[in-house]
Amino acid sequence: MAAGPQLWGLSIFDVIIILAYVVGVVAIGTYYGKYVKSAKDFFLAGRALPFWAIGMSIVVSDIGASDFVFVGGATYTYGVSAANFDWIGSMPAMVIAAFIFMPYYWRAGVYTIPEFLGRRYNMAVQIIHAAIWGVFMVTMLGVIFQATGNFMSSILGWPIWVGVAITIVAVFIYTFSGGLAAVVMTDVIQLVVMFVGGLSLLALAMWEVGGWGALQERVIAIKGEGHLTMLQPNNDPNTPYPWAGIVFGLGLVMSTAYFSGHQGVVQRVFGARSEWDAKGGMLFGGFLKSFIPLMVALPGLAAIVILPEGAITKGDDAVPSMIRHLMPAGVRGLTFSALVASFLSSADTYLNSASTIWTTDLYGRVHEFFTGRLPGEKHGLVMGRLFTIIFVVIGASLVPVLDRVESMYNFIQTSLSMFQGPVFAILLLGIMWRRANRWGGLVGMLSGVAFSTVLNFTEGLFPSADAFLFVAWWSFVFTIVVTVVVSLLTKPEPEEKIRGLVFGQVMQDGQIQRVLAERVE
Repeated sequence: MAAGPQLWGLSIFDVIIILAYVVGVVAIGTYYGKYVKSAKDFFLAGRALPFWAIGMSIVVSDIGASDFVFVGGATYTYGVSAANFDWIGSMPAMVIAAFIFMPYYWRAGVYTIPEFLGRRYNMAVQIIHAAIWGVFMVTMLGVIFQATGNFMSSILGWPIWVGVAITIVAVFIYTFSGGLAAVVMTDVIQLVVMFVGGLSLLALAMWEVGGWGALQERVIAIKGEGHLTMLQPNNDPNTPYPWAGIVFGLGLVMSTAYFSGHQGVVQRVFGARSEWDAKGGMLFGGFLKSFIPLMVALPGLAAIVILPEGAITKGDDAVPSMIRHLMPAGVRGLTFSALVASFLSSADTYLNSASTIWTTDLYGRVHEFFTGRLPGEKHGLVMGRLFTIIFVVIGASLVPVLDRVESMYNFIQTSLSMFQGPVFAILLLGIMWRRANRWGGLVGMLSGVAFSTVLNFTEGLFPSADAFLFVAWWSFVFTIVVTVVVSLLTKPEPEEKIRGLVFGQVMQDGQIQRVLAERVE
């Protein structure tokens, strides 16, 4: 292939596939801009999303870069226990979210998770929670940009800034124009591309190593039997994923918190056209999720055998290097497009959700404080698009700093563990326990985040070098206790304040249902 080196090691056929994909996604996403006339259209797609689009969008926005590259890298470094972040860490939580949290959110008619917490507790809880998630999402945008740059550099030999620039331009155009509708519909296309490309990489990797049996034997010879253990023992200080952390920290707290309280995930449900679509979208996403670990973890494991010793310097380079070493022309372009799809879907999720939170829960509250009223629909649309521009610039500026992080996957999970346990605790109590009050929620969240920070920066507390799973669990338990105690020691909320905000009332009270139906309309 003489033309290959002139086109960064890709055949002309590969380049055509990649260009067609990127241009097609941008064009389709931009098309939905003509339907955006208000903040509701921009942030919630006019509450008209069907279940299949919701489910596909949830999966593709979740797996994104963090699975294809980071979970593959974690599997290469630590073993197949990293796959639990999709099996134990997704499917049970998505079933719980579908039947408990999603119907409630849809009936409550809110734009964001902080908005619910503000109604349930008070404005201080809303603003603090929105600020935490808002900063995290903007940081994650920088993470995605950095990962895209490194990925394209590894595959094509480009400078990192070229990959960053391509991602920024593509995602910004359709997210700025079409909002959530554009994000969801382009995610549908990206999911199809990711499944085709990911399964192709898996098939070729398993063919190269001689099947699962041969892969097991060769990995054990190189890394030892522990690399193939799904639940690693607690008494091994060198593993970041011991069984107790997986079951309690991941299975009971982080995963349920993620699929029930992550704005980027549940925003799709907020835009559902019916309660049935809200529940069905989450369940359909859980079904699709069951295939993901095979696509992302096994290629990372096969890289131990296939890649020459010293070919990569860190685990996160394993999957990009597999594509470069393994994939033939045409299939390589398709798989490359699948990885690009994962980055674009992650970037558009965080960009749209961050602008939603900052517009609704932070700017909106400041505007209300000074003017006595919330921004109107047109005003909200303008601010949402303005924040989109601002966050693209901030995310790009974070790339040089984030490029120095050794394991991006552990960085993301550690960051989430700082606040996910406490926030999930007050969210769960707020929905399930009417006695939880504003002081319990506020003190619980603040003390819980402080407690998780202390746990994260205190060495030797847990049987793992990366303790985020244990931090998530114990900060959740701590916040539950603090919130209950403080709530019981202070005055309960008036019945009229929590009316329609507690799970049993929302689901059973016919009068509340009529009020909420009017609110949604």
